[in-house]
Amino acid sequence: MKRLSLMFLLLVSFVSLCSAQTVESVKKQAEIKFDETTYDFGRFPESSPVQTCKFTFTNTGNDLLLIHQAVASCGCTVPKYSKEPIKPGEKGSITVTYNGKGKIPGVFKKSITLRTNAKTEMIRLYIRGEMERE
Repeated sequence: MKRLSLMFLLLVSFVSLCSAQTVESVKKQAEIKFDETTYDFGRFPESSPVQTCKFTFTNTGNDLLLIHQAVASCGCTVPKYSKEPIKPGEKGSITVTYNGKGKIPGVFKKSITLRTNAKTEMIRLYIRGEMERE
């Protein structure tokens, strides 16, 4: 009798665990997919130190996507993004401006860290280029 009770208890536990995983897999969640995560400005002259690019993404999940924060690795890099939620299947963008004014010409690489409500909560974008002395 003890064996039968133990087997029944194990069976009920297994079924409960499986049903919980099924419910979890159906959970609504946003997902963010970028077309590109690195932008290369290439070479540009010191006389034109301000460069801008746009990163485009799609919400590939099944819930609203929110960008909570975008933080650049340096004060010379400024990200701008919409605070409005992105619906599933819709596109959005983040504009990044690099300002090399007053900086020593040369090669640079900067990162922008995004915090979102997506399945992957933290994403890094990169910009790079070379400001040439004239």
